[in-house]
Amino acid sequence: MSDERPATTSSYQRPAGGAGQRPAGGPGGPRKRRPFQRRKVCRFCAEKNLTIDYKEPRTLRFFVTERGKIVPRRISGNCAAHQRQITEAIKRARNIALLPIAANHAVS
Repeated sequence: MSDERPATTSSYQRPAGGAGQRPAGGPGGPRKRRPFQRRKVCRFCAEKNLTIDYKEPRTLRFFVTERGKIVPRRISGNCAAHQRQITEAIKRARNIALLPIAANHAVS
C-alpha cells in the first residue's frame, strides 16, 4: 500500500468570459425585470387644498396600518417634507386619543 493517489482530471470547466466573472443568471436563473410601475406622486403636493392636520383623523387614517404603524414614504408615495408632517400629526392625534395606537385599542 502506497500513499500516492492517482492524478484525476476534473470535469469542471471555467465559464467563458474571464477570471472572476459570474454567470449572468446566478443560482436561481436569469434575473427577471419588473414591469414599469408608475411613480407615486405626493397627494399633498398635487392637490394644494389638502392640509395635514392632527384634528382630522379621516385623512390621517390612510397613513396608518391596521396594526397602528405609520405607512412608510416609499409605499404611501409622499414627499419627504409631507411625510414628516404626517408623522408628526399622527403622533399628536394619538397623544390626545383621536387616533388609536393599535387596532385593539380602538374605542367603540
